[in-house]
Amino acid sequence: MWTAVGSLAAWLWLLLGQGFFWRTDLRLPPRGEPDDWPSVCVVVPARDEAAVLSESLPSLLAQEYPGRAEIFLVDDGSSDGTGDLARELGRRHGGLPLTVGSPGEPPAGWTGKLWAVRHGMGLARARGPEYLLLTDADIAHAPASLRELVASAVTGDFDLVSQMARLRVESVWERLVVPAFVYFFAQLYPFRWIAQKGSRTAAAAGGCVLLRAGAAERARIPDAVRQAVIDDVAMARAVKGSGGHIWLGLAERVDSVRPYPRLHDLWRMVSRSAYAQLRHSPLLLAGTVAGLAVVYLVPPVALVVGLVTGAHPVAAAGGLAWLLMTATYLPMLRYYRQPLALAPLLPFTALMYLFMTVDSAVQHYRGRGAAWKGRTYARPDAAPDAAPEQQ
Repeated sequence: MWTAVGSLAAWLWLLLGQGFFWRTDLRLPPRGEPDDWPSVCVVVPARDEAAVLSESLPSLLAQEYPGRAEIFLVDDGSSDGTGDLARELGRRHGGLPLTVGSPGEPPAGWTGKLWAVRHGMGLARARGPEYLLLTDADIAHAPASLRELVASAVTGDFDLVSQMARLRVESVWERLVVPAFVYFFAQLYPFRWIAQKGSRTAAAAGGCVLLRAGAAERARIPDAVRQAVIDDVAMARAVKGSGGHIWLGLAERVDSVRPYPRLHDLWRMVSRSAYAQLRHSPLLLAGTVAGLAVVYLVPPVALVVGLVTGAHPVAAAGGLAWLLMTATYLPMLRYYRQPLALAPLLPFTALMYLFMTVDSAVQHYRGRGAAWKGRTYARPDAAPDAAPEQQ
């Protein structure tokens, strides 16, 4: 009974006291047309991205931006012809100027992606841009995306504006896991708290980050976060910690084109960095597992056990907690245009995330650590090693 009541109390707190994380109406902030459009350089780190580049890069080349803009794609040691394909797409589609560079292998103490970002920012620095758009190679942007991002940053005087790209949701496993991934992220980092000055909450979505060049210099981006596996959150913390004003919300016209058709693909997406999120702490891991169990697993168990044993107060507490859980998940399912009937299955998805988190810790202690595009990082200060499989 006490466990069921504790779970219900937790859901009442999450409903009202966690920044209304479950609401999905937070889009780009109000914006006007700047008198003078600032110059922008787009930096795209890309490692073995030939499978998705034909869908994403043309959308960047076709950006309808009134000011000066240029794209720097960094081919980070690809083995699938990513760099050559990028050059061919640039010749074929035209549009914004495109430069393709290569940084070489990252030195010890750097994650591969951030080393590629550093190289791209170095190339861009010669152009003296006022803003940098850091976007992943699997992200497709609507033609007005860059214009809207810059207008929001200028109007709101933001140093960092980030949008959580809409992930692909087509396969059965994507329908079960992807909306919950964004839901859990928003629960951990309530978007409304991120934009509040003085709040300690800071996060960004690495697929789409518009960063003021001056703010990047003050926060020493990316050098200050060179070891970060979860680079987007680390970057946002560095910018906010140096006095910057940041914003994060859900995207309408920024989409990931990367497919995750199998459970294995989604499992690796989550488990590769879950234990890094917990700072490789066994104590935090134990607390997370217990928290997931009490918050997400207890309600359906309490309802069933209460009904079977005739303990109606237990069933009532569990059922009400499950109802609140389901209700807070409905807006995310609507955002992803998924059947609302999936909402009661959130405890099952949470159980999968629990196993993914434990697996992340197991892989860490086996020496696999976090992985990004075929590189693994067993420790925060470790040099990257070749992984046996591409991630």
